[in-house]
Amino acid sequence: MEAYKKLLSKLEEEFDHLETEIDDALMRAEKGMGLGKQYINQMRGLVIDRDFNNEQEECFFFKSIKPQAVSKLIYYIKLFSIESKRPRSSKKAKKRYLQLEIDKLQNYFNENLEFYHYYRRGSVNLDHHFFLRRKANFRLHPDSIHFVTDAQFSTSHDSSVATIIAYDMLIVYLQKEIEHILYQQNVVPLKVKKSIPTAKWSHNKVDLIELIYALHTTGAINGGAASINEIALLFERVFSIELGDYYRTFLELRSRKINQLKFLDLLKSSLYQRMLAADE
Repeated sequence: MEAYKKLLSKLEEEFDHLETEIDDALMRAEKGMGLGKQYINQMRGLVIDRDFNNEQEECFFFKSIKPQAVSKLIYYIKLFSIESKRPRSSKKAKKRYLQLEIDKLQNYFNENLEFYHYYRRGSVNLDHHFFLRRKANFRLHPDSIHFVTDAQFSTSHDSSVATIIAYDMLIVYLQKEIEHILYQQNVVPLKVKKSIPTAKWSHNKVDLIELIYALHTTGAINGGAASINEIALLFERVFSIELGDYYRTFLELRSRKINQLKFLDLLKSSLYQRMLAADE
């Protein structure tokens, strides 16, 4: 199982690099499709060569490993399609188009609500039906026919999980693009009366993104009227840093099994220790 995890980790590193290095969405999607196909083929080769030691390993792979890889391919295929058709006219037309694309993606969740809730709740009681190859069942309404055409590397629902993950990422991306359009419409140049001292963020970007979301959630800036995009731009300018796809990073924070708010916990603990030290 370690070999599969290492390959997935390498794939995710490649995609993180892709997201930060290529600004053009179409170019990024085209490159992403090639990478996705390459790594999925490598993963398939490993499965056929090594297989699994038991059903528990097989279940884990088809529920938690393969869908993470395939979701990237689905994401970039859909991203290429969406961006290649995006209107080049008014901001209003662009916003309407992006919102319609979000609605289409949401429809998939609505049409597959039973399995969507099963996966989102973290249920496991039907995993042996959904994520074992020999137990694939037409009666369970699979989302894909891959388990028929590639029985060695597919179950009835691993593709469904991959689609859910990919559509989550796409919705976040599209929401970010809409917010960017709205920000461009409402932005007002600021007159800077005093020079801002040079400041460098000394922790990693994930910590800063965690802080940004906390500030947005509490409404601490502009009485809660500031959007995530505005707060992120503010911090990018102050610290001369490029945060990249912070919406995707937030999804990764949510998916942490433990210590989801690691940086905020560190802030609270450090300040508390400082107060204790000051009282001594």
